[in-house]
Amino acid sequence: MKKTYLLGFLLFIVQYNFSQIVRTKLPDTISYWSKSNKVGLDISQITFVNWNAGGNTSISGLAKGNFVREYSKKHLNWKNELIIRYGINKQEGQEVRKTDDQLQINSTFGFKRDTISNLFYSGKLNFNTQFANGYSYPNTENPISKPFAPAYFFLGIGGEYSRKDLNLNVYLSPLTQKTTIVLDRKLSNEGAFGVDPAIIDPTTGEVLQNGARSRTEVGILITNQWEKEVFKNINLEHRISLYTDYLNNFGNVDIDWQLQLNMTINEYVRANIGTHIIYDDDIKAKEERDGQQIIVGPKLQLKQLLGVGLVYTF
Repeated sequence: MKKTYLLGFLLFIVQYNFSQIVRTKLPDTISYWSKSNKVGLDISQITFVNWNAGGNTSISGLAKGNFVREYSKKHLNWKNELIIRYGINKQEGQEVRKTDDQLQINSTFGFKRDTISNLFYSGKLNFNTQFANGYSYPNTENPISKPFAPAYFFLGIGGEYSRKDLNLNVYLSPLTQKTTIVLDRKLSNEGAFGVDPAIIDPTTGEVLQNGARSRTEVGILITNQWEKEVFKNINLEHRISLYTDYLNNFGNVDIDWQLQLNMTINEYVRANIGTHIIYDDDIKAKEERDGQQIIVGPKLQLKQLLGVGLVYTF
């Protein structure tokens, strides 16, 4: 009898300890959300004192952030991304000038038939604008762009091929709505960024009808993202967006292409080299002639970046 009691007591102890281990090891709930947060600050500075070759003392800074929230469960995938960038430059004898300005939100919801396939039926939303006024320096009296002037909104449905093991994503939408928003009255009256300009009396210069504050198009959107370690601690990141409208000059493609090399120095210090190319037939360039801004035709926009700074990922 004593042996039976002792055996039962030992079995109870083993069962209790095993249940405690299971409780400790297994989480109470399973989350299908993953997240990534990356913030950085690039600073460059140069100073001249009695420098025979000449030069202007300057300092520049670029604050940036990239925040990703992704839900993935069986056949469903929902990825949300927030990108923010703002840079300024101060040179001796000049006012502070903006060098970079971006606020972008991306959201893609996808469904696939099985858990093996890499092909999703997807819907994509993209919103892009800026934080502060933009100028054609040295003219700082007449802004050529403002927050929500312009702002671009894309909403469409299509197919997406996604390979996380290759960091590759290709999205094709045969039906995407593009809305261009220009909330500033002066810019909308000028017909900036492709909206219909104001109707003006040619004799008095009086505005008979204000310009449109938005423009809607429907067309084809193709996007591609790819990232690869090309050398040790050197990653190449590529993003491109191609859009053409069905009704307005079909085949004339709007291009937004970013290419960047990210070089890891240590856990917190990064260096990066990048280019950003934009072409949009609806964006008319402005030039300074005899103290006046003259609107000319569309031009290829090019921005080149080189920075070394701190990056914190959490």
